[in-house]
Amino acid sequence: MSQADKDAGQGSLAGLRVIDASRVLGGPYCTQVLGDHGAEVIKVEPPQGDETRGWGPPFHGDAASYFIGVNRNKKGMAIDFSKEAGRELLLRLLETADVFVENFKTGTLEKWGIGRKELAERFPRLIHCRISGFGEDGPYGGMPGYDAAIQATAGLMSVNGEAGGEALRVGLPVVDIVTGLNATIGILLALQERQTSGKGQFVEAALYDCAFSLLHPHLPNFYLNNKVPARTGNAHPNICPYDTFSTRTAPLFLAVGNHRQFQTLCRVLDRNDLPSDPRFASNAARNVNRDALKVELEAALADRDCEEVAKTLIESGVPCGAVRTIDAVVDDPHTRHRGMVVDIDDYRGTGSPIKLSRTPASYRQRPPAFAQHADEVLAEAGIDPAAYEDVLLRSPKG
Repeated sequence: MSQADKDAGQGSLAGLRVIDASRVLGGPYCTQVLGDHGAEVIKVEPPQGDETRGWGPPFHGDAASYFIGVNRNKKGMAIDFSKEAGRELLLRLLETADVFVENFKTGTLEKWGIGRKELAERFPRLIHCRISGFGEDGPYGGMPGYDAAIQATAGLMSVNGEAGGEALRVGLPVVDIVTGLNATIGILLALQERQTSGKGQFVEAALYDCAFSLLHPHLPNFYLNNKVPARTGNAHPNICPYDTFSTRTAPLFLAVGNHRQFQTLCRVLDRNDLPSDPRFASNAARNVNRDALKVELEAALADRDCEEVAKTLIESGVPCGAVRTIDAVVDDPHTRHRGMVVDIDDYRGTGSPIKLSRTPASYRQRPPAFAQHADEVLAEAGIDPAAYEDVLLRSPKG
C-alpha cells in the first residue's frame, strides 16, 4: 500500500472505491470531492484523454490548468471502451467498486450492453452516477449540454447582466460545478441508504435540472407575481441596499439583509437621518426607492477609501466587501489561513471548502499524467495487464 493510500485511510470516505469514467468538469469535480475525503478514485480516460487536458494555455506537462484544477487525489489510467476487451476490463474494475461515475452520452453504455439495467443486475450494491446535459428522458432527454449552453437554455443568462443590457453568461462554470456537487450529494445519499437496504441505485444529475434549481429568488418571485424577471446588474431583486456602490478608490459591495444592518450602515456613514426617512424605513420601501437611496449612499461614500470603510463596516456587523481581483484574493492571509490554497511540490490547487473536525480533507496526489497508474491499478486488482494490452493506453492518441 502506498503512503497516499495510507493517508486516505484517515478520511471520512476511507475504504470507498470509485471508478471515474467522467470527463470535463461536473463528474471530475464530484470525484475530486470524494477523493479529497479519502475515497480511492480511479480516473479512466478515453484513448484521446480527457479533453480538458488541452483546454489551455496555461499548461503544465501534458495537462492544461483546467484539467489540473479538478483531478487531484486520483489514479489515472486509460481504456478503449469501443472494444469488447475494454468493456470487459471496466466490468472487472467494477467488481470491487462502490461507485461508478460517468457522463457518457445517453444510450452509449446501453449500446455496449453495459447500461444502467445491466450494471444494476450484475453489481446490485453499486452506486451508478450519471451526469448528463438534460437527463435520459423527457423532450430534451439524451441531448448534449455544456455549461454555457445550459445557462442560456435554463434561464440563468436572462437574469445576469446590466439593467437594459444584453444577457450574459455567469463568468464561471456554475452549472457544471453545482451539478458536480449535487452528484456528490446524491452518491452520499445512496451510500447512506445502502447501509439499510444493502442495495445500490442509479443517481442522475442533469445540468438542466441543476441550473433550474439555481434560479432563486427569481422562480419564487415569478410563481407569486407572474412577472418575468429582468436583469438588474449587481442589484438584488428583493433586498436593498444589496448592490455595488462607488467610493473614492474602488467599488464596494453592500449586502444589507435587515433593517438593523441598514441602521448600522447609516451610522458608520454619518447618515443617521436615512433610516427614519419614509422612503427608506423598511426593506420594501427601500426596494421601491432604490435609485434615490443609491444616490444618498454614494454621496456618503464619495470621500471614503473602499478598503478602510469595508473593514469598518464588516467589523460593525454590516456584510460588505471591496470588489477585488483574483490575485488579491489568493494573497489574502485569510485565504491561506483557511487552507484554501494547496501546494504539493510544484502543484498548486484550490483547497476543499468542506471542513470536518476529525476527518478533514487531505491532499495526497497531484493530478495524474495520462494513464500514469494503469499497471498499479491492475496489479492491485489482480489483473494481468498483458491480457488487455490492446485496450490499455500508455500515451494520448489523437
